[in-house]
Amino acid sequence: MWKIDTSYREKLQPTYDRLYEKKAVLKEARPLPQIALQKIKEALSLEWTYNSNSIEGNTLTLQETQLVLQEGITIKGKLLREHFEAKNHELALDHLYSLVHQDYVLNVRDILDLHQYVLRSIEEDHAGRLRTAGVRIAGANFTPPNARKVADLLDELIAFVLENPLQLNDIELATVFHHKFVWIHPFFDGNGRTVRLVMNLLLLKVGFTPAIILSTDRKKYYTALNAANKGNYYKLSLLMLQALERTMNIYLGSLPDNDMEFTEISNLVKEESLPYGQEYISLLARQGKIDAYKEGRNWLTTKKAVMDYITNRERKR
Repeated sequence: MWKIDTSYREKLQPTYDRLYEKKAVLKEARPLPQIALQKIKEALSLEWTYNSNSIEGNTLTLQETQLVLQEGITIKGKLLREHFEAKNHELALDHLYSLVHQDYVLNVRDILDLHQYVLRSIEEDHAGRLRTAGVRIAGANFTPPNARKVADLLDELIAFVLENPLQLNDIELATVFHHKFVWIHPFFDGNGRTVRLVMNLLLLKVGFTPAIILSTDRKKYYTALNAANKGNYYKLSLLMLQALERTMNIYLGSLPDNDMEFTEISNLVKEESLPYGQEYISLLARQGKIDAYKEGRNWLTTKKAVMDYITNRERKR
């Protein structure tokens, strides 16, 4: 069950290397200015809550989510459940950040606790409890395992993460955990929100920033999970890397000596003299071949990122 085809690695290795370099820069810069750090954390926590809930069908907008969380406002025409989902995710994030430290060891109890936060006041009978019956997932290309196997499979997955027998890097390990957790589908409801919390717990504890999968990538996300069910981890790994690079760049942008100005690719092509057009640079961004990240549906990058790609390509010739 835990055999992983790592043939995707060669294509994505430059991106892994780039993210580890960024992590080293962040580590060297710590402690970051407290005010800047708090503002970034608050903004990303709001985005994380909005996007994770939106992926699961919550119809609150980003602005409405902010009003619910920060102003305590009830949004007219929105379900009470949707309000609870926003507040619950905020509480789950608070608990998650309380767990983050370098020596943290993943365990079942913490996963159940995070799930309990996710479903509190919504499905109290199932909150923090493993499922006891079979489930089917609309649109998925697999059927989750029998409920009798769930506890053992979850233990096996945690052991796999802790032992890391394939010597995967931290980002790969979080990606594989993400997919296998979804495959086990240990809960009746709340699996997606819970796995995106626990996946990020694994990343945060080793010094990365959270990987926030955007709701605009919902279709791409489910397609990537279905591909992973067939043993192909490339799409899911690429999506994870892009989500992580976005938040890493946000944190790096707060550093006093940072001179990287990310610009929408369409504007960059107009403003700068570049050897490639918008379409090709956008393709490089989507493939993870240049330092770029996504905001909504728009890709942002820098002139330096494009020129670095050209230089590296010429070296390989």
